[in-house]
Amino acid sequence: MPTASRDGLSLYFETFGDSEAPPVLLVAGLGMQLVDWPPEWLGRFVEEGYFVVAFDNRDVGLSTHLSSVPPPDMGEFLRGGQPKVAYDLGDMADDAIAVIDELNLATAHVVGISMGGMIAQQIAIAHAGRVRSLCSIMSSPDYPRLGAPTPEALDSLLAPPPPTREEAIDRSVAISLLIGSPGLPQDGAAMREAAARSYDRSHDPDGVARQTAAIVASPDRTSALGNVLAPTVVIHGTADPLVQPDGGKATAAAVPGARLVMIEGMGHDLPPELWDDIVEPIVTNMQGADSKRAELRIS
Repeated sequence: MPTASRDGLSLYFETFGDSEAPPVLLVAGLGMQLVDWPPEWLGRFVEEGYFVVAFDNRDVGLSTHLSSVPPPDMGEFLRGGQPKVAYDLGDMADDAIAVIDELNLATAHVVGISMGGMIAQQIAIAHAGRVRSLCSIMSSPDYPRLGAPTPEALDSLLAPPPPTREEAIDRSVAISLLIGSPGLPQDGAAMREAAARSYDRSHDPDGVARQTAAIVASPDRTSALGNVLAPTVVIHGTADPLVQPDGGKATAAAVPGARLVMIEGMGHDLPPELWDDIVEPIVTNMQGADSKRAELRIS
C-alpha cells in the first residue's frame, strides 16, 4: 500500500500516468477520499500528459485517523469561541508535501478543491519552491468569513451524523443534490453508488469534524497570498451554495496576477457537462508555468 509518513501519520496515495511526466498533486476537499475523484476526471489530466498524484488527507480514507482525539465542539465555533483543535490547514499542507517527498518530486502543480483549495493555497504560501503552479477550485482564503455558506448548506454541514449505513448514504446523496449545480442533470443512482463506496472504504464522522475544525481554526491567508509567485488560476461556480462565489473572487484578488474563471451555473461539484470549462484553464495554467520554467532554464 503506497504511503507517505510524517510525524507518525501515514498518508495513503495513488498515482496515475507516466511518472516521467510533469506531476500534478490533487488535494481533496472536506471528507473527500481519493476514490471520490471521478476516474474520467483523472484521465483528462493523464491524457494531457501529466503524472497525477492523489491522496487521502489525514482523518479520511486509508490515511491515519486521529481517533484518540475527541471531535471538536462545533457549536463553540459558531458561538465565536476557539475550542482546541487537533491540527490546522498548515499541518495538512505539510502532509501534502510529505506525499510528493515520498515520490521524490522536487516540484508539482498543485490543484485543490474546496478545503483542498485552502490547503493548496497554504502549500503555495509555506512551500513556494515546491509549487509549479496553483489552482484553487471552489475555495476561499478565509472560510467561512469569505464565501460563507447559505443557511441550508450550513445546516447540511452541521447536522449530526446518521446512525446507520443506509441513512448515512441517504444524507450524502441529499447533500450532493443540495450543493450541486442547479439546472444540470443530477444522477441520483451514481451519487448513491459513490456514497456507498466511500462509506464502505472508510466512514469516520469524527474525522470529518476534525477537518472542519481545522478549516475554521486556520488563520486568514489573504495577506500571505499576496506573496505567491506561482502562476495561479482560481475557478468557481456562480451557483455554489457551500462556498459562495465571493470566496473565489477573494482568492483571485489576493494572488498577484491570478486568473479568475467563473463558471456560470456551477455549484459545489464537478459536473461532467462542465469538465471542458474546468479542465481547460487548469491545463493552460500548468502549460504556461512549465513553459516559463523551461525558458528560465535555457536562459
